[in-house]
Amino acid sequence: MKFTYLLLGVAMITLTSFSKDNTEKKYINKAAVFFQTSDGEKLISKMDCIGCHKLDKKLIGPAYLDIAKKYALNDKNINYLSAKIIKGGSGVWGSIPMAAHSTLKKEDAKSMAKYILSLKK
Repeated sequence: MKFTYLLLGVAMITLTSFSKDNTEKKYINKAAVFFQTSDGEKLISKMDCIGCHKLDKKLIGPAYLDIAKKYALNDKNINYLSAKIIKGGSGVWGSIPMAAHSTLKKEDAKSMAKYILSLKK
């Protein structure tokens, strides 16, 4: 009887070792998608934006989530916000002016604006 259980155990181990298991690969792919960042988010993290803005809390400037709540994700608002990022300005969110980022390319500023507006829940 013990010999039968031993053979059955060896057979099960042998059969399972030949099965194709993709669970680890699926997990890695899901993790890679979960942590994927947009170009706009990468640009924001490389610039001085974090000194005045946070995702969910007002610092000197408004939180990104507050900006996303105020403006819909459309071409008009993307162009408006990208111009604000490049030229700077004040008065919309308070009296403290936002610094100009005149060396920033227009396409990069648009990418940043798209990312911010995409945060709307």
